[in-house]
Amino acid sequence: MRSNLPRYTALAMIAIGGVSLGGCASKGFVREQIATVNTRIDGLDGRLRTVEGTSGQALTQAQAASAQAQQNSQRIDQINGRVDGLDQQMKQQMQQRQRRPRG
Repeated sequence: MRSNLPRYTALAMIAIGGVSLGGCASKGFVREQIATVNTRIDGLDGRLRTVEGTSGQALTQAQAASAQAQQNSQRIDQINGRVDGLDQQMKQQMQQRQRRPRG
């Protein structure tokens, strides 16, 4: 009895070869696909540049706001010191008035 295994193996190899050869792309098709991808990449590159510009402006504004906030904080600290000094003076004057005999 003769085995059909070599015959099926040969048929399978021919079928696989036919399918794999049918999947080869032409140079024109590949160029079209690459052109499409390149167009998308160029669009994304433009968007990225816009976002980089916008984020750079936002960073500059945030840094300026931070500097202004720091200046404002220093001014508030100075004013608080002055108010504390005036408060102390008022308390001392009130104590002196209360100590003075009326008469």
